[in-house]
Amino acid sequence: MLTIYNTLSRSKEEFRPIEPGKVRMYVCGMTVYDFCHLGHARVMVVFDMVARWLRASGLDVTYVRNITDIDDKIIRRAQENGETIRALTDRFIAAMHEDADALGVLRPDHEPRATEYVAQMQSLISRLEQKGLAYVAANRDVCYAVRKFDGYGKLSGKSLDELRAGERVDVAQDKNDPLDFVLWKHAKVEEPGEVKWASPWGEGRPGWHIECSAMSSDLLGDHFDIHGGGMDLQFPHHENEIAQSEGAHGHAFVNVWMHNGFVRVDDEKMSKSLGNFFTIREVLQKYDPEVVRFFILRAHYRSALNYSDAHLEDARNALTRLYTALKNVPAEDEAAPDWNEAHAQRFRAAMDDDFNTAEAVAVLFELVNEVNRSASPALAAQLKALGAVLGLLGREPRAFLQAGAPDAGALDADAIEAQIAARSAAKKAKNYGEADRIRAELTAAGIILEDGPGGTTWRRA
Repeated sequence: MLTIYNTLSRSKEEFRPIEPGKVRMYVCGMTVYDFCHLGHARVMVVFDMVARWLRASGLDVTYVRNITDIDDKIIRRAQENGETIRALTDRFIAAMHEDADALGVLRPDHEPRATEYVAQMQSLISRLEQKGLAYVAANRDVCYAVRKFDGYGKLSGKSLDELRAGERVDVAQDKNDPLDFVLWKHAKVEEPGEVKWASPWGEGRPGWHIECSAMSSDLLGDHFDIHGGGMDLQFPHHENEIAQSEGAHGHAFVNVWMHNGFVRVDDEKMSKSLGNFFTIREVLQKYDPEVVRFFILRAHYRSALNYSDAHLEDARNALTRLYTALKNVPAEDEAAPDWNEAHAQRFRAAMDDDFNTAEAVAVLFELVNEVNRSASPALAAQLKALGAVLGLLGREPRAFLQAGAPDAGALDADAIEAQIAARSAAKKAKNYGEADRIRAELTAAGIILEDGPGGTTWRRA
């Protein structure tokens, strides 16, 4: 029985899909004006894991992750670069896909762009206006009347009295109430024509919050199973989505709200102002992408994730241990996990307990101990199959063990093999001093030699 922590109820709940056997899931995606950072990496990997586990559990999943390709930051960046908004967003969408692919993140079933759903957003705003929940402000923006929606604050746990203007809420003197938020932004003269759409309220563009309400309901229906995103989106973005969607349709919007924890760097919040802000690309210059994925999945998705070189090195060493077991005991033909086997049952119990990947990874290491002890190809196959459920251990073991850091500047494979051949020749000539010198030189370069009956193999330290 799968249980999921629901932010809305602040408790774990048994997951029951609205439509038996099928799951509809929406996750807030990226605003594409720059390269993705570590926080984006966590969202992508976490909800990729969620979709993988739901499918491994026999459920038919429709996974939607949107792209925000119209936004104040996007407009400013395009103007600074002297390029069109489409050129800017296309470039960073391509970069996002490169990063996600490197991390083993499968593409969502749908990846809608906000600019493709403006008509649906306008329809939703008109509906809110007809219900008295939206109004045209003095500056000709269309705003949502927060105090007219009785359930506002139920996701974040904030009461209207607690909310103050300026606390992550857009402030504008033209609003009826400082808590109200913008649904449609009236066009400014200086803005480029490509961000101006005709509407019943004059030329303009959608506000950020309305995008997800319109795209999710169009692709998944106006009541679906799971909505996810980073913890920072809980308020106001997801709170506003609920107000818009339930206000427009008059019934529940989402059954389960999931939020992954923050990424911290050396125990400090990641931020550009602190100088500890890392893009995925910067991290992948130092670490293998699978190591980064493993690092993210070793922690429970709701916990804070503390990024540091020490933690990444520890993740690399741990993943090396898993791959070393598979190198030493080649797996039988690839197959799905045997869910009747004891380790698989513990793995399933962990994943069914609110996607507890930390415990599931611990089970993998229990299995490694058994593989190393028994040298069982069947257990090695089980290890590989369970790893695959998390998007791990899919490579040929030697390929991972010999990969090294992308910017290591170390010896390449051909040079290492040449050194190993020279060492072998020295040993045959009984020049053991030379053989030891070569071994020491390779060790100093971070290359570990492993002599066996079949010859000498190597891996990076």
